[in-house]
Amino acid sequence: MHNKSYLAIFPCLAATLWLAGCGGSSYGGGGGAVSVKVSPKLTSVVVSTQTQVFTATVTGASTAITWAVDGTVGGSTTVGTITPAGIYTPPATPGIHTILATSAVDSTKSDSAKIAVTDLPGVFTYHNDLARDGANTQELALTTATVTTVTFGKRFSCPVDGAAYTQPLWVPALNVNGTVRNVIFVATQHDSVYAFDADIGPCVPLWQAKLLDTAHGGTAGETPVPTADVGNGFMDIQPEIGVTGTPVIDPATSTLYVVSKSEDLTSTFYQRLHALDLVSGNEKFAGPKAISASVPGAGDGSFCPSSGTISFDPRNQHQRPALSLSNGMVYLAWASHEDKTPYHGWLIGYNAATLARVSVYNTSPNGCLAGIWMAGGAPAFDSAGNLYATTGNGTFDGSSGSPPNNDFGDTVLKLGSGLTLSDWFTPFNQNILNMNDTDLGSSGVIVLPDQSSSPAHLLLSAGKQGQVYLLDRDLMGGFCGIACTSDTNSVQNFFVSPIWGTPAFWQNRMYYGGTGSRLAAFDFSSSTGRFTATPSSQSSAIYQFPGPTPSVSSQGTSGGVVWVIDASQYGVPSNFGSGPAILHAYDATNLGTELWNSSQNAGDQAGNAVKFSVPTVANGTVYVGTRTEVDVYSLLP
Repeated sequence: MHNKSYLAIFPCLAATLWLAGCGGSSYGGGGGAVSVKVSPKLTSVVVSTQTQVFTATVTGASTAITWAVDGTVGGSTTVGTITPAGIYTPPATPGIHTILATSAVDSTKSDSAKIAVTDLPGVFTYHNDLARDGANTQELALTTATVTTVTFGKRFSCPVDGAAYTQPLWVPALNVNGTVRNVIFVATQHDSVYAFDADIGPCVPLWQAKLLDTAHGGTAGETPVPTADVGNGFMDIQPEIGVTGTPVIDPATSTLYVVSKSEDLTSTFYQRLHALDLVSGNEKFAGPKAISASVPGAGDGSFCPSSGTISFDPRNQHQRPALSLSNGMVYLAWASHEDKTPYHGWLIGYNAATLARVSVYNTSPNGCLAGIWMAGGAPAFDSAGNLYATTGNGTFDGSSGSPPNNDFGDTVLKLGSGLTLSDWFTPFNQNILNMNDTDLGSSGVIVLPDQSSSPAHLLLSAGKQGQVYLLDRDLMGGFCGIACTSDTNSVQNFFVSPIWGTPAFWQNRMYYGGTGSRLAAFDFSSSTGRFTATPSSQSSAIYQFPGPTPSVSSQGTSGGVVWVIDASQYGVPSNFGSGPAILHAYDATNLGTELWNSSQNAGDQAGNAVKFSVPTVANGTVYVGTRTEVDVYSLLP
């Protein structure tokens, strides 16, 4: 079912055909006094647990209705069942089904609707999965035919107490307060985590965890960090800093992991790892855990001085990257606020069940900087559990040949068990990147699917310079050396445009959201193991800083829609001022075809934008975090 064309299944969902032939009141009948009309015409539910109420409006005779699913009166366990009151209960398997309401007094008068049943297990982590490809291939309801200004739009919004820089996370079939429902989770810069009913409008808040109260480990007088107390005065995140990194969810234990940042009345700064129960928002595993770490290191004697030990600084270190969960470990990463020194890149691994700190890695212990930024992206993982992350400008001596040679600015890192560095790639012009602040680490990384061609295991990275790097995960390439004039140690590299975000990858195509450029698609050949360096399609719209991080929804290998947020009006210090986030939808096979955007209808406007925002697509719905609210877009009733 996933691989079939949506239009082949029910062609009336093309906008013009749907309105002309499927929205009428006498399906299959020819006129007369009796008419039947079913609502909603198209909707989506989760397998087994989420019911849907259909309403039949009957005029001209008795209101009695016979309900059927895929031609079977009352339905069945295979296609889903429907009661005489129109309550549909989905089956345990995904698919698209036809609901038919027929007049009990005139069987020639009927009307139909469609319902998509998804088996998406959840959106538990940044960009959907550990590969960070940004693809949800189990989205049956949203297609190039159904995402139109007539059929799709804003349903409701959920107010929050601070800017939501985090990607919303989605969990289906969660029993909260005795009711099984789908739930959306979002964290804010005001150090709050919210759980909302994912489907019901007006918004239904389920709980709010205030991470600075005593129940969540806070002390008297703690607040989110005022912007003026960190950074270099650029107001990059304002007016406060609390939770920046997207949380991660462990569905096996119903736990959400999130990092808070705060300051008390004595100007003492705190960062804590919280493990929250999905049902209640309460702390688990004796949490929270105060974040601390140290490593041996000489620093650089200037911007990052050291007496022989580098200690984690909860004030200067900024937990921007999304959290990761792999093999029972929660991984956190840091850079800084606006390059305020001293700082280093840090990775710390915690046992997910105990919150015990297990492993620590510092990217520049005998130097400075080399933060892990990735525009809010998360480290990626391969099937063997190796972690991949990329660093920004900073000290590099990895190829010096003289110990300790363990400083890795502007480098793609491969770390194995215990956060032990096992391999790396550094561009030949690292020194220029460092001097010009053209970080390699402004983009997230993507683990590509295993290939039949050689090399079989590929990794995708890019940066502020606008260069795309395709790397061999088994032989990352190290540093080519000062004699090189190109990156011959990469599998492939080509210029696109500067990027602050993570591309998406679906059906051998990379969707790249650069800055000051068009959203572009680049085709990948499985036979050659290389990209075509010119785009196969582009959007007409040009996206200004910071550019979009795309997400893709599809029905398996077909029906792809690319979703992006224009966040250029994210406020101070944006050159474009403050204004709404704008959600865009494109045909994944041709980005020149824009299906819909939230500026076309006044009622679809989102809250004001924040940097690095990523849309979450699940169960026929798209969730967008903004400065004041989470906006919910879905099929219109």
